[in-house]
Amino acid sequence: MSTNNKYSVGEFISRRSFSIYLKGFAMGIADIIPGVSGGTIAFITGIYDDLIKSVSSIDHNLVKLLLKFNIKDIFDRLNILFLAPLAFGILSAIISTSKLVHYLLHHHAEATWSLFFGLIGASIYVIGKQVQDKFHWKNILGFFFGGVIGYTLVSLIPVATPNAHWFIFLCGMVAITAMILPGISGSFLLVILGKYTEITGALKSILRPESLVTVIVFSFGALAGLISFSKLLKYLLSNYRELALSLLTGIMLGAMKKIWPWKLVLASKQIGKKVVVTSERLAFPSEINGAVILCFFLMVVGAASVYLLDRLGDKKNQ
Repeated sequence: MSTNNKYSVGEFISRRSFSIYLKGFAMGIADIIPGVSGGTIAFITGIYDDLIKSVSSIDHNLVKLLLKFNIKDIFDRLNILFLAPLAFGILSAIISTSKLVHYLLHHHAEATWSLFFGLIGASIYVIGKQVQDKFHWKNILGFFFGGVIGYTLVSLIPVATPNAHWFIFLCGMVAITAMILPGISGSFLLVILGKYTEITGALKSILRPESLVTVIVFSFGALAGLISFSKLLKYLLSNYRELALSLLTGIMLGAMKKIWPWKLVLASKQIGKKVVVTSERLAFPSEINGAVILCFFLMVVGAASVYLLDRLGDKKNQ
């Protein structure tokens, strides 16, 4: 470090890359939880616009640069100093924490959902406050329509689906599209498509040949969906930002039904080797005990974490 207490370029890049890696790691954890979106984490950590802009730069011009081996222009166009640590963070989280997340959801479900309920609830405020003209009829309509979309998606019943590679590819496209949208969980859509267990199982046993093939096919589908859908999102955020934010805020609010910690199962069915819930309604604890108090405490912790992140982001932008 120099005498004027400023960091060198290398130190700045290292610190920035580590920060982006941590944000990617948080996105990866969110992406493997049905009901939570990595796109929401990207939004509340202030990297959503950079993510969409960077990914949407992957096009035929990039292919031309690859064919010419123009490494410098490739790095500049891809914003590799942003995408590389972010992607590494997402992948390392998905691979390293999938077992832990499965354990928490199965053995401490209410507490885990409570934390994320607080996170997502506060995130709705963070995204919604960016809409300057909240009472414009277009924004109100976008918010209402988004709420209907979010509520409808999380209310869908899981179905039995093919195991063919083409369908795994399609699942990759659908899941990644949802993962970069705040409020829509790619993991939950995989549950709806009947492939959540298969994909997460393949990630946990990725060294097996059949699992590796599944992961590769799914990844290519995700890449195709990411490239195509990111361009649409970039266009909407560039030309209809307030309407797009209103729509996303509505989607997040409508999807909150999925994250509420206490539910009463009304019906379930066997799909393959897994029993899935086909009908449920929201419930409230019948008594206030230590476990319930912990859940409400975790809601507050989740909401406070988002609020602090948002305040820190505002200070950095001033």
